Amino acid sequence: MRIDVVSIFPEYLAALDLSLIGKARREKLLDLNVHDLRDYTHDRHRTVDDTPYGGGAGMVMKPEPWGAALARIATESPVSNALGDKPILIVPSPAGAVFDQEMAYELAGAQHLAFACGRYEGIDERVLEFASEAFDVRPVSIGDYVLNGGEVAVLAMVEAIGRLIPGVIGNPESLVEESHSDGLLEYPVYTKPGTWEGREVPEVLLSGNHGKIARFRRNKQLERTATRRPDLIVQLDASTLNRHDRDTLWHNGFAIVEGRIVPKDELG
Repeated sequence: MRIDVVSIFPEYLAALDLSLIGKARREKLLDLNVHDLRDYTHDRHRTVDDTPYGGGAGMVMKPEPWGAALARIATESPVSNALGDKPILIVPSPAGAVFDQEMAYELAGAQHLAFACGRYEGIDERVLEFASEAFDVRPVSIGDYVLNGGEVAVLAMVEAIGRLIPGVIGNPESLVEESHSDGLLEYPVYTKPGTWEGREVPEVLLSGNHGKIARFRRNKQLERTATRRPDLIVQLDASTLNRHDRDTLWHNGFAIVEGRIVPKDELG
């Protein structure tokens, strides 16, 4: 996969040289390129922003450097627009679709992703219109809050996407058992020593009974999700739940009514 990131603070993306993503870059599993937007300016001050039309606070990122940067990335794309395929341009924005694990899996299957890190009050809207000729443009949010710029969001998304690329994670089975892979939060995990600060590892994990261990972990997933993210519980497909799942949900405040999962306090 090729990934291009455009920012006025390329040094902010230095973390992409670390840990598993950095290793994937060195092993050529990811062709990850960071571009300085100011390299695409043509004035002595390397200006990337100006005052907004219509008035208002803050500054808006100018279209000219963005147009030049994205045009160059498009010409270098391994994706052939002539065949009807386009690279995907992700524009971090609190006004975008919410990034989640399902989107991470979808984007991990792309051949070429580009990320446009906005700053100030955002990027001139015409840039997105211009970019749509060469890119599949997608404004994306990592949550209902506002950051100073897109770099933090890009770091999060590139890590979430990159770790799904085959070969990046040493043990691919670990991807199956983590939070959100099945719509639930991950179960709690433990390691040696068996006793620490007066706290014991749950006895079932020491039993060697794989069936009981699997049931324990499934119950903990359901309990943790019901407590911390009840919104995820009501999105589950009730037809996939067995009797033990239903009992666990009942004891954690949820019931199955006409094929739907609903909080018990809504039953009246």
